[in-house]
Amino acid sequence: MAVTQFSPGVISIENDQPIINTQPIQVGAAIIGPTVKGRVEIPTICTSYSDYVSKYGNTFTSGSQTYSYFTSISAYNYFQAGGTTLLVSRVTSGSFTSAVSTLIPNAVESGVLSTETNALLESLDANFTGSVGTYTISGSIAGGGAGFTGSLTLSDGSTVSTITATNGGSGFVVGSTITIPSASLAFSGSGGSNGLITINASDIVNNNAFTLETLSEGEIMNSISSQNTDGSLPSGSIDNLRWEIQSPDTDEGTFSLLIRRGNDDTESPTILETFNNLSLDPTSPNYIEKVIGNQVQTINTTESEFYIDLTGNYANQSTYVRVKSVATPTYEYLNNAGDPKNEFTGSIPITSTGSFKGAIGTNIPGPSAGAGKYYETINNANNTQGLVASDYTTAITLLANKEEFKYSYITVPGLIKDFATHVSNISSLMVNSQQRGDTLAIIDLEDYQSTLLEVVNEAKTINNSYVAAYWPWVQTLDPSTGQQVYVPASTLIPSVFAFNDSAAEVWFAPAGTARGGMPTVLRAERKLTKTNRDDLYKANVNPITTFNTTGITVFGQKTLKKKKSATDRINVRRLLIELKIQIDNLAENLVFEQNTTRTREDFLSQVNPLLSSIQQRQGLVDFKVVMDETNNTPTTIDNNQLIGAIFIKPTKTAEFISLNFNITSTGTDFS
Repeated sequence: MAVTQFSPGVISIENDQPIINTQPIQVGAAIIGPTVKGRVEIPTICTSYSDYVSKYGNTFTSGSQTYSYFTSISAYNYFQAGGTTLLVSRVTSGSFTSAVSTLIPNAVESGVLSTETNALLESLDANFTGSVGTYTISGSIAGGGAGFTGSLTLSDGSTVSTITATNGGSGFVVGSTITIPSASLAFSGSGGSNGLITINASDIVNNNAFTLETLSEGEIMNSISSQNTDGSLPSGSIDNLRWEIQSPDTDEGTFSLLIRRGNDDTESPTILETFNNLSLDPTSPNYIEKVIGNQVQTINTTESEFYIDLTGNYANQSTYVRVKSVATPTYEYLNNAGDPKNEFTGSIPITSTGSFKGAIGTNIPGPSAGAGKYYETINNANNTQGLVASDYTTAITLLANKEEFKYSYITVPGLIKDFATHVSNISSLMVNSQQRGDTLAIIDLEDYQSTLLEVVNEAKTINNSYVAAYWPWVQTLDPSTGQQVYVPASTLIPSVFAFNDSAAEVWFAPAGTARGGMPTVLRAERKLTKTNRDDLYKANVNPITTFNTTGITVFGQKTLKKKKSATDRINVRRLLIELKIQIDNLAENLVFEQNTTRTREDFLSQVNPLLSSIQQRQGLVDFKVVMDETNNTPTTIDNNQLIGAIFIKPTKTAEFISLNFNITSTGTDFS
């Protein structure tokens, strides 16, 4: 196939000579599917199952039943089998947003203006430090009097507002308000000798020092509610969050922020993250946005391509939240003498706790919508784990970008090739894998309780060496609910691949009793006979077989390539992917280098040892690399090209074993 290059870079061309066809592998699996929580459609790496649960959750309740998504079951088995990295893309239905923190109040001088009790200004010239906000006036002039006028004055002398008594000595009009736009204030005025002003604490609207936003999206992140007597939140759950401010220090302008789990209480707080000595001073190395992060990712599209747009100056260091805004930054908090500036001391948040609110979005159908379809009940119409097939479109398209996302194999458990509403997205996934050339798509052909003939006929519609299919469905123990549930094969095949790669190499077959066992499977939907396995394998479908001695085992390793070729086997396809990724990485260093003998020899000195190592580890029978004057002629060099030819003989697997038993006479000499 001729390839035209229009910009500098490396292109790998794979020639199937008598047996070999198109393109590259990477460590780690990718999975697309619904999750309990998490960022919507933003691919995120998980490094363990506990990491997955903290980011994406595990169980949810629909109706009166508790369920797990296929995504969670797959992640659990993948990490249990030795997987190290999993790229997760959460899909949802409808609009989803993050939750934001409730009020994080600024500092208030104790005993004068308090959010705990009614504040009292006992003299007309009392000084106090107050919060920015709106205050409601109540009370009266003690002891009567002829009237009262007063004003709140900023420390710089400018008047904020004037308070005037009405009806002689009858007191202030209830509901009158004072708006305070600065944190450092002085009160002054004139009037009756016993004038008292009471400000109701319940009416104080404090300024928000800063706002946090959850990285996870959906109404499940809303924890807002009044606290119980033990400090717990009625709306708190294992999946949402709460915040806490500790150790405010107005001398230094610092404080600590704790991110806590939503379902904890005062006696037993569950602290997920702690950030100490934070500052609201943008010039400080501990500035809150620098330490926690303020970046937000959104998915944009242009010219039919999806990409992630990143805004915000500071990378997110928190696993759970980002800083959405800082309302009262304290630029250069300390003056030249090393003392705090008066105008900033009131900006430091007080010791307090709070929750999160305002998020929207849920995948769990409400009572009027009927129950969702989960496990083996997913259907073709409009319900696969509470979603429809079109909900997967953006995630599948986004993960087609090989420059941004690297993964070895990808699954979408819950989408079925035979379902009319699913076929478009499955087709896109298969095309993407072939065009990327560095991944293998694992798909499901038929739904639960389909016939073998239906599976075979569906497989015959596909010709793609970057796709593999397995059958039948299998029953496993849901690790989160304890239920025995049926799941499509693609849910658990990543765990088979993960075990193969940890126990051997990517160019070994992820099949057979040594590396194809499925220890978490209780039973296969159907116990296949030898004839069944033959029919499936001839159609390039990998049988999941039940053996009395070894249990449930993957007993096939074909891709869905129709023509007999080296790439009709998964181990060869994954070998080629691995080779091209590693060699492409080496070749990247040659772009813009001098096209000379030395450059070519440097390349050979790196590639030959790599291939030799793979040969020693049973990936290759033999190889040869040519990059010299024979394929880099003067014309080639004048065209700014550097050409290398790599010839390999992949190691094949022994899949068909014949044992001939020969009965001889007693006197036969075996030598």
